[in-house]
Amino acid sequence: MQHPFISDLSDKSIEDLLKTISDLNQKLNFSYRTQNGALINQLKMALESYNSEYKKRMDEIYKKNKIDNKINVSADKK
Repeated sequence: MQHPFISDLSDKSIEDLLKTISDLNQKLNFSYRTQNGALINQLKMALESYNSEYKKRMDEIYKKNKIDNKINVSADKK
């Protein structure tokens, strides 16, 4: 579930998204250590919002550059 107060992340760069995701993960770890359930839920929703925007951007980049997400492990035998 995405955070209801985070509506539009399209103006942020990929670097900003990654920085915010990292920051939110640190805060989430702290909230787990302090057992703050309400904060944990809010941070999880915020992380979901940022992670989904990041995934959407990366999918667009892969599609634009025609990068296949499959790894070819077959060996060419000559």
